Amino acid sequence: MTPPSPTQARLFDPARRAARLRRSRPLFAGADFLHRRAATGLVESLEAILRDFPTVVDLSPHPAAFADALAASDAAERIGAPRALPAPMAPADLELEPGSVDLIVSVLGLHWVEDLPGLMAQARRALKPDGLFLAALFGGSTLTELRQALTSAELEITGGASARVSPFADGFDGAALLQRAGLALPVCDVDRVTVRYGDPVSLMKDLRAMGETAVPGGPIRPLRRDVLIRAAEIYAGRFSGADGRLTATFELVFLSGWAPHEGQQKPLPRGSAKVRLADAFGVVEHKGD
Repeated sequence: MTPPSPTQARLFDPARRAARLRRSRPLFAGADFLHRRAATGLVESLEAILRDFPTVVDLSPHPAAFADALAASDAAERIGAPRALPAPMAPADLELEPGSVDLIVSVLGLHWVEDLPGLMAQARRALKPDGLFLAALFGGSTLTELRQALTSAELEITGGASARVSPFADGFDGAALLQRAGLALPVCDVDRVTVRYGDPVSLMKDLRAMGETAVPGGPIRPLRRDVLIRAAEIYAGRFSGADGRLTATFELVFLSGWAPHEGQQKPLPRGSAKVRLADAFGVVEHKGD
């Protein structure tokens, strides 16, 4: 996501986002399954990295998810206690001294950042040489069923549609994004999770408890009751199983990258290979007549 121009309206409203998070916190324990899954994935990555990270900053909207997953892992012996900072929505929100942090983590928060490359570049500057950036965020397939149902219902009844589900990074190249931010050895993995619900209301309750309801910049047009009822019908007609339960897709995108350091592994320059690819795979080449 790129930053808005001075004349362009903001995609997200920070005040609305903060209010949604405040209201979600008393309810979060009942809907924390995705955050726990994402946090466990990040901790498993750290378990495979046999080195110490004394200074840790957590940029998650619900930081207890990572702290709890880390506390249950043997990796906790090598990793300092995470210092939770407010989840940023812009690069200016990340106020860290350059070269001051060994590890920066974020569990399901960075999809709310409009200038994600800029924020990641800020994170890279805050890392010590050979420091690690590790994040999980929602990807473009997240809530595709809900988005389609609401859009179809509103178009059908009112002739127009508003953004009822927040946009997620769709089809982006995570490794290229990390490299653009100046992070080395980039890795991007995707975990698609299908959750089953008895009805759309149960899904909406979970989204409110996570603090994941839409917070668009600018005016919000209220969602009419007849549109909501029609959306529930469309959802059930298109995205229910034989048992009548509805499916909801969540795409978890995992990113990791390192602050550059002279001791890191580097790719070989072009033309430096010692063995031809055909020889390495045992390919017999035949020349044409």
